Amino acid sequence: MKIVFDKIGSTKKPFELSVSSVSLEGTLVKSGYHRVRLEGQLQGRIELTCDRCGEEYQEDMKSSIHLTLSDEVIETEDDLDIIEFIDGVIDLDFIVQSEIASVQNSYHYCEKCNADESEFEQEF
Repeated sequence: MKIVFDKIGSTKKPFELSVSSVSLEGTLVKSGYHRVRLEGQLQGRIELTCDRCGEEYQEDMKSSIHLTLSDEVIETEDDLDIIEFIDGVIDLDFIVQSEIASVQNSYHYCEKCNADESEFEQEF
């Protein structure tokens, strides 16, 4: 789902979309001349790979998301949750895909490996 940056006003605009098996429900509201605030809830099932045994498994995903969206380049160290859409079009599908990729790129252990207390690497 794409929304033109200039169409977002100072009144919260609700939205809902699904990408793969993850849904994002939330609101967009103008928070400055070149900024929009996204508040929402991500939930669904994502496929992960165990970093210990390599098995793929499904896990429920549920998290809040709070982002600042901008239609210009912002150089700040105060807010690291900024996504820039320089072309003036907010791509909500991209945001959901980015959040999924962020979770998938973290370390994960399946239930079997998480319960396994043995040493992963053995000393010789």
